[in-house]
Amino acid sequence: MNDCERLDELTWLLEDLSDISEGSIILIEGRKDREALDFLRITAESIEVQKEGGPLRAAERVYEAGKGAVILTDWDTKGDEIARSLEENLYSLGVRYDTDIRDKLRALCMKDVKDIQSLPSLYRRLESVCGRPPQKRLRSRL
Repeated sequence: MNDCERLDELTWLLEDLSDISEGSIILIEGRKDREALDFLRITAESIEVQKEGGPLRAAERVYEAGKGAVILTDWDTKGDEIARSLEENLYSLGVRYDTDIRDKLRALCMKDVKDIQSLPSLYRRLESVCGRPPQKRLRSRL
């Protein structure tokens, strides 16, 4: 996949994230991740897992809100551990959760970045390399 195709795929994944996060809370690691999502125009409600007191407390907050969750931790060792813990805690509380977006972002971006906070710089670089904005999607991919 060339860089322009990656730009399009990244854009579509971010659109999917916006769509899927309706009625859900995005679980991120920290403040810089929230800033990255803001830059990428992902305005859905989020919880900073580390600030909240860890995966158990974050899962409890989602449960108390009566919503689902989108796990969007980094794809490094620490992020993988937090994601696994979130999955276990959400599952035990009976909360529906999504990990597909994180898995797809990992596959698409891991050769360049390993965390959510770096997505804006990757996005800008791909736009610069391609010399164009991302292509519009003709149909939903979810």
